[in-house]
Amino acid sequence: MFEGIYTPVITPHEADGRINKAVFAELIESLIDAGVHGLVVAGSTGEYYAQTMQERIDLATYAKEVIGTRVPLVVGTGATRTEESIEYAKAARALGADAILVGSPPYALPLESENADHALAIDRAADLPIMLYNYPGRMGVHMGRDYLIRVSRSKNVRAIKESSGDIDRVHLLTREFPRIEMSCGWDDQALEFFAWGARSWVCAGSNFLAREHVALYRACVLENDFDKGRRIMGAMMPFMNFLDAGKFVQSIKYGCELNGLAAGPARAPLQALDEEEKARFQAIVAELRRTVSGIVEA
Repeated sequence: MFEGIYTPVITPHEADGRINKAVFAELIESLIDAGVHGLVVAGSTGEYYAQTMQERIDLATYAKEVIGTRVPLVVGTGATRTEESIEYAKAARALGADAILVGSPPYALPLESENADHALAIDRAADLPIMLYNYPGRMGVHMGRDYLIRVSRSKNVRAIKESSGDIDRVHLLTREFPRIEMSCGWDDQALEFFAWGARSWVCAGSNFLAREHVALYRACVLENDFDKGRRIMGAMMPFMNFLDAGKFVQSIKYGCELNGLAAGPARAPLQALDEEEKARFQAIVAELRRTVSGIVEA
């Protein structure tokens, strides 16, 4: 079901922190025009953790109005409380989302059986296709083997965004859980994910580098040209290393600003890039674009 580049869309803000829906719509249009295959609203790149429940539901509803049926919309259900995640799942169904993103409740540190019960309760509330989201660095727990066995009994569990950074997880998912589609959620391992059969990539950088991310997907998945894919990935690595060094969301939002979109600041406590960081980021992005363009056009 999940195929191609899925962009976890940023949330544009005005200077006072209010959500700028006009810029949000403009960003959605630019992403669809650039050829991304799906959009995720209320992911961590969208700063869901800094938003009220009503803001999240309103933004997802508005996203569906703008998108229509042009590309799939995936709505995040992340929350500490299972009851709150259930409400997001119900809202996703009501607004016409195509799928939901289901993670682990942060800080709670549930056992695998408890975490599975959390996911299945959300599943029952929405009865929509599910992309799981394994991000132990943020949530504190892995979606381990026992968890996957339990949740894979549901017909709705279709895919998993794997964001652990542990390449052994790619091997586990491919060998033991082939029914669950594997989606890259750790950007500097995208080439390895594609080599092991992943056919989708949920990538924050595609908010403003959509064509470059689509180019890697096309080379590896559609053309099966991993020599070309390695060259594109090599061009992307300095960009990914910059993101890994910190200020992830702020960097993505600044990248959107470089594309002429008024993304605005991240909400507190996150702070913007300083001038030195901006200059270095601009140079990295310019070189990435130049190199990938040359590879694609060769």
